[in-house]
Amino acid sequence: MARAISILPEHQLAGLTQRYKNEIGRRRLVTLGCLAVLLVLVVLSASFAEVRPATFFSNLGNFTSYVGRTVPDLHWATLGADIRAWYWNLDGWAKLLGETILIAYLGTLMGGIAAFALCFLASANLVSSPSLRFGARRLLEFCRTVPEIVFALFFVIAFGLGPMAGVLALAIHTAGALGKLFAEVVENADMKPFEGVLSGGASWVQAVRFAIVPQILPGFASYSLLRFEINVRGAGVMGFVGAGGIGQEFLVAIRNFYYTDVSAILLMIIATVVVIDLVTEKIRHRLIGFEAPTR
Repeated sequence: MARAISILPEHQLAGLTQRYKNEIGRRRLVTLGCLAVLLVLVVLSASFAEVRPATFFSNLGNFTSYVGRTVPDLHWATLGADIRAWYWNLDGWAKLLGETILIAYLGTLMGGIAAFALCFLASANLVSSPSLRFGARRLLEFCRTVPEIVFALFFVIAFGLGPMAGVLALAIHTAGALGKLFAEVVENADMKPFEGVLSGGASWVQAVRFAIVPQILPGFASYSLLRFEINVRGAGVMGFVGAGGIGQEFLVAIRNFYYTDVSAILLMIIATVVVIDLVTEKIRHRLIGFEAPTR
């Protein structure tokens, strides 16, 4: 059945049109004002941070020159020999790279266990005590606020040079970062199963174990895999302060101006991170039930 469309009188339509134009103009003014404030803040930040674009562009050639010197001379006729000369210490670097991955793995595992234990105490929907929740949250904040390299310096002084300092430093920082993420996952869980288990006579720990944990495990695993990928990068930097891994060898190459060694080690680290990212992406997608769209 056809319906007639009513048309507003001219004076009402003109009034609505004018109000619409005024609202659009007001929003444009607000947007321009926000952009102006943002521009002022950027200029002030650059001034306080002593960011000088002229210095950047005048010294840009030094950066490109350094990058160019790290690229080895490769010739098609002697490509195999050139690559072998480029990666002359492949066995030693591979061993140190494996050590870096193990440091990241142990740091992620230990930090993940600590985060799992603390996240429930930091969740507002599970803990009614403000003081307990406050203490757990502040502890997690402390762990993730202090940079890993600062913790690594402390542990190197305490335990000496070696992977142990890197593992402990990554574990503490991982506990703080994952603890916050885990707590947010717990706070988004459905509380009806938890309340039902409690009403059936279960203890708080039993209710968390059987009503909350099954809901949050996929999210926990996804965040843990992502953190492991981040920790592989972080473990590479730990070697700069003597905390084991390939970072120390990388720093030696930079300090001694072994240009081709710098590019060789850097490419190995990049390739390792790419492989880990691809593998963990596949695992995360399986855990959350993600399926790629088909064409």
